[in-house]
Amino acid sequence: MSQQNLEPLDVEAIREEFPILEREFDGQQVVYLDNAATTQTPDPVVDAMSDYYRESNANVHRGIHHLSQEASVAYEEAHDRVAEFIGADGREEVIFTKNTTESENLIAYSWGLNELESGDDVVLTEMEHHASLVTWQQIAKRTGANVEYIRVDETGRLDMDHARELISDDTALVSAVHVSNTLGTVNPVSELTDLAHEHGALSFIDGAQAVPNRPVDVGEIDADFYAFSGHKMAGPTGIGVLYGKQSLLEDLEPYLYGGGMIRKVTFEDSSWGDLPWKFEPGTPPIAEAVGLHAAIDWLEELGMERVQAHEEELAAYAYDQLAAEGDVEIYGPEGGPDRGGLVSFNLEGVHAHDLTSILNDHTVAVRAGDHCTQPLHDKLGVPASTRASFYVYNTREEVDKLIAALDDARALFA
Repeated sequence: MSQQNLEPLDVEAIREEFPILEREFDGQQVVYLDNAATTQTPDPVVDAMSDYYRESNANVHRGIHHLSQEASVAYEEAHDRVAEFIGADGREEVIFTKNTTESENLIAYSWGLNELESGDDVVLTEMEHHASLVTWQQIAKRTGANVEYIRVDETGRLDMDHARELISDDTALVSAVHVSNTLGTVNPVSELTDLAHEHGALSFIDGAQAVPNRPVDVGEIDADFYAFSGHKMAGPTGIGVLYGKQSLLEDLEPYLYGGGMIRKVTFEDSSWGDLPWKFEPGTPPIAEAVGLHAAIDWLEELGMERVQAHEEELAAYAYDQLAAEGDVEIYGPEGGPDRGGLVSFNLEGVHAHDLTSILNDHTVAVRAGDHCTQPLHDKLGVPASTRASFYVYNTREEVDKLIAALDDARALFA
């Protein structure tokens, strides 16, 4: 079914599951357009976590009593649910971390420090989030590897001709964002992965801005590693996911050690447990895993195709409304299938931080700054930008409120 034929989301019904959206400041109802930073959490997710704490709270894999068994089953089933959601082959390929950043670091330390050496190339993109860029930059310094960057062209898309030039037999890893958190660009990650594999390299895809708002199948992408965060997909903070192909994860050494991830310990040495537990030492995010499971159930009930269509429609509407203002510079593709659900922009003569403060006076919550993409902003020639990002509970009327508030900024800085 094409997106044009999808039944639209019942946004008003969805909003009823988010009491926070009813909050008012100085008599004005909040307009929450900061979803690329974190989404709000619906009642079913909060209820699932509360029920866990009220009825099944215990440590996992540690006890044979009833509560521990219930908690263990819930925690393991969360791995199964995530695997099903993203098209992984099973729980062995799903590692729970704190967030996407920790997932990047897990591979950087477990694989990068052990495998990279002088002469190896790590290929990133100029639109990488600091979670990827800083991590691989620092690992390269320790190993002697080189970091190369695929150019972003004037439209905000990757220069794939340049990608084909950079990715060579010297490339050890290609790491790229699936959807840019600044430009909104939806990158051709399957093509990047194919290029990596053609040269014997691995691929790591940062899906923090993709999994929350579009169907993702890691098998179709053929990524070796793929990461995302629960708090950007109507789930709780404190839990992220690292997907890895089982054959690769089995060969990697863990970089965090402790209880729960071992098979046998002596005074002289230790051996590691089975996947995924060997990468999850200590008490894991049990309640958060329960919440992530509930968030996935909630999103799939909405339908990820419908979620994607709603976000793209709002982003296109916001882009058109901002472009019509005449004194607004917008970054990234104009719209369509290669733009996700966010728009970053600057209002002429007004710093992004000042604009965001003025928008806050209208209870419009957006984000200003470099969005953890300082090198990209340097390339764009601006110190910061204002970002409006959308989710399933946002409406055109909220975009209109954002646009209307721009007049106040113009008047103050005229």
